[in-house]
Amino acid sequence: MIKAVQKNIHFFTGLGYATIFGFSFMFTAEVLEYISPYHLLSFRFMFAFLTMTLIQFALGNRLKVKKIPLSKKLLLLVFFQPFLYFSAETTGVRMTSSSEAGMMIALIPIFVAIFSAVFLKEYPKKVQIPFILSSVSGVIFIAIMQGRAEGEVVSNLAGIMVLLIAVLAGAGFNITSRSLSVSLTPFQRTYSMMGAGALIFSTIAVIQQGIKGELSSFFVPLTYTEVLIPLLYLGILSSVVAFFLINFTLSKVNAAQGAVFANLVTVISITAGVFIRGESFYYYHVIGAFFIITGVLGTNLLGKQKPVSSKGIYVKQEPKAS
Repeated sequence: MIKAVQKNIHFFTGLGYATIFGFSFMFTAEVLEYISPYHLLSFRFMFAFLTMTLIQFALGNRLKVKKIPLSKKLLLLVFFQPFLYFSAETTGVRMTSSSEAGMMIALIPIFVAIFSAVFLKEYPKKVQIPFILSSVSGVIFIAIMQGRAEGEVVSNLAGIMVLLIAVLAGAGFNITSRSLSVSLTPFQRTYSMMGAGALIFSTIAVIQQGIKGELSSFFVPLTYTEVLIPLLYLGILSSVVAFFLINFTLSKVNAAQGAVFANLVTVISITAGVFIRGESFYYYHVIGAFFIITGVLGTNLLGKQKPVSSKGIYVKQEPKAS
């Protein structure tokens, strides 16, 4: 039983990060009623970085974050995620409809499969391809039907192109994290991302607040429970825990297998909306969820589980944290 769990641990970690991200949309929507997007991202990553620093301090540097070697790949990792992805996604969502954003973000697993073949020499099995497409199709189907139900119209091309940048950034993150799994532990990769996010987004938020003449009230929103509680979820669970689980998953399975779990976020966010916020539930949610879940299961049950080196050559084991 224990061996079976260890062998399929990526199912649990993949489902874990998808579940956390699924609920994050609800908390993000609440916080954005009070503060701007970059203000939110600033607090989110500051909380995340502080949390990981406290964990590191409590464990007496056993996680070796002081020994993280600065490399081009690490800089590329933090550039893709969180900087480029969150910046492009935030901008793209504001320029387009929610259904268009959902359809574009759903394309990440396809680009991951393509990039992993090119850069990591990880080729999905032919039998896996229909399941990857099934997962993507489920998200796109729900997005289209949701858009029609809400009467959303097609937005401008510029917004679509910005979302495409987010898709490429998301795919680039998966590939880079997978490649770095041979030299950096999941905690080290996640810690680097949270630190970079705190620095970058806080700088942007401070500049924005300064331009508006509201710099002195930068931390005032944290005095409101309506802001603080959702931010704790976003900063600790949706950043530290979820991104650690992503990086861990990408250490155990190939990039395409790890990325396809992200489409479960759609299923979980719909479920959360229905049972927590009392949102409507329609037949197309069931159909889309079926294709998504089938795609995730098929892609992973039929895939190989081998750690990969930074040069695309398979290696025997993941580096130890201590």
